[in-house]
Amino acid sequence: MRLYLASTSPARLSTLRAAGIEPVLLSSGVDEDAVATAAGPLDGPQLVQLLARVKAEAVVGRTVDTVPIDGFILGGDSAFELDGAIYGKPHLPSVARERWFAQRGRTGHLHSGHWLIDHRGGVVGGAHGGVSTTAVTFATDITDAEIDAYIATGEPLEVAGAFTIDSLGGPFISRIEGDPHAVVGLSLALVRELLVRFDVPWPSLWNRRL
Repeated sequence: MRLYLASTSPARLSTLRAAGIEPVLLSSGVDEDAVATAAGPLDGPQLVQLLARVKAEAVVGRTVDTVPIDGFILGGDSAFELDGAIYGKPHLPSVARERWFAQRGRTGHLHSGHWLIDHRGGVVGGAHGGVSTTAVTFATDITDAEIDAYIATGEPLEVAGAFTIDSLGGPFISRIEGDPHAVVGLSLALVRELLVRFDVPWPSLWNRRL
């Protein structure tokens, strides 16, 4: 059983590979900001669920090396919520710095949306989605110099909430409550749950020797 990942996220790819799955990568090409603006006011879980669905649907019907998609398409999206405000990718160093000053020593929630489309046989046979939310607490003693050094690496500019847990940002996170994989952007437990709804066992996706 093949899994087609509607994302080019290195973190999501690494997570799947570590779980024994080598997905087929397909860029969705979705303009996330445009989709969010058109949708109007949404809370964190609603936003990531919408974007995950739009990304997965964007690759429906595509071919890979002239061969139609035959398997499951997975779309995902993440957003960080702090004090009721929703934060995606900061893009700019100044924005990332402002966010880190606000979240230092605080606890926020990382929402990770998933949408799984049954595309076996080259046709759509249904879809299921879900959201996994994890509480993330940042260390209280992070210095301004550490924040500036982290931002200078460029890593936080293109990730939701301006942080990672599986790379350079990990040492600045003191505690999480919930699914650690969801913080990376792909909840393995939730994807398995979605597969079960199609009566598909998780081991059927294993195609990578560890």
